[in-house]
Amino acid sequence: MSAIRQHLIDPEICIRCNTCEETCPIDAITHDSENYVVDVEICKACLDCITPCPTGAIDNWRIVHKPYTLEEQFSWEELPEELGIDEDEVEDTVQEASEDEANAILEVAHTGESGKVIPPFSAAHPYINIYNRERPLIARVAGNYRITDDDVESDIHHIVLDFDSKTFPVLEGQSIGIIPPGVDEKGKPHLMRLYSIASPRDGERPGHNNASLTVKRVVYEESGETQHGVASNYVCDLKKDDEVKVTGPFGATFLMPNHATANIIMVCTGTGAAPFRAMTEYRRRHMYKASGKLKLYFGARTPGELPYFGPLKKLNSEFIEKQLVFSRLPDQPKEYVQDRMRNNADSLAELLHSKETYVFICGLKDMELGVDEAFSDICKDNDMDWDEIKQMMRTSGRYHVETY
Repeated sequence: MSAIRQHLIDPEICIRCNTCEETCPIDAITHDSENYVVDVEICKACLDCITPCPTGAIDNWRIVHKPYTLEEQFSWEELPEELGIDEDEVEDTVQEASEDEANAILEVAHTGESGKVIPPFSAAHPYINIYNRERPLIARVAGNYRITDDDVESDIHHIVLDFDSKTFPVLEGQSIGIIPPGVDEKGKPHLMRLYSIASPRDGERPGHNNASLTVKRVVYEESGETQHGVASNYVCDLKKDDEVKVTGPFGATFLMPNHATANIIMVCTGTGAAPFRAMTEYRRRHMYKASGKLKLYFGARTPGELPYFGPLKKLNSEFIEKQLVFSRLPDQPKEYVQDRMRNNADSLAELLHSKETYVFICGLKDMELGVDEAFSDICKDNDMDWDEIKQMMRTSGRYHVETY
């Protein structure tokens, strides 16, 4: 019997952002209260869902004799082990597939990888999946600080984790997983949640084996009752010297370009600032006189709700151009990051002309469309084609989006 190549989603690192289900053009992806899954009867391996996934959970494949059913996938807490499929079986499968699918099958079978997103050419080599749920790293809390004003609803914390003597290399743009203690209402261990690293690769404090996170406490209403996000509230309530189970690192594409001539455009809201704090701090420490420009568009409702507002104000404007945008200032019209981008159309258009320009977008998913439309308008007004430029930037590792 010929083997088939089956597309699967890793339940251990999926953050349930729904991006894959929204992206799939043929509704092959669905979910329940536990897992996101792919229907093998519908999936055509078009790979459209691969690029938008922020964690890489979507980019998993198995060569199998018998496909895993939806019921089996819904029951998983982790992906099944790889089956031993020999080369003859792979070749049989390739012979029965279309040309595009055959190439994808061989890519997965021989390298274990697929997808289209690539990192910046000068990015440092990332290490991924060093620790997992079964073998987590035990970190110690070195500090936990609220970084939004006490009188605002948005409760965002800066948490510093110390890894002691354990090897845990992370890069700007990568994420780590946090496993909350305890079990859910079904008696199962709580799902891991991913958080972007907010410190540069040499740590929150240079020369120390640590890293920082930017985490917002999640509180929401459901059925008339106030609910609290399990992972975010656990992390925001951590005390100094508490022990935390950490997995990862994760992420191999949303990485900082390391060459000094790179122009980096960063667009974010709220805790989406975490990777950009890391990138900015690395440049401040090690590449302060780099010729490439740093341009940051950072949106919040008010200055009191903008994480790192105080430290950002202290950064020299010759080092980084800061566009801090607020939508709820008294007696002021609402302004969002895409509005400020249009107001800066000339400078952005000039940067988009350069092959040294890299675009990173991180934050709430609702922001992504507005930012894309702003880039499109800016290009149209300057006789450029945004769709063409964006595709060229993607294929050269210069356009990266991580929204949730």
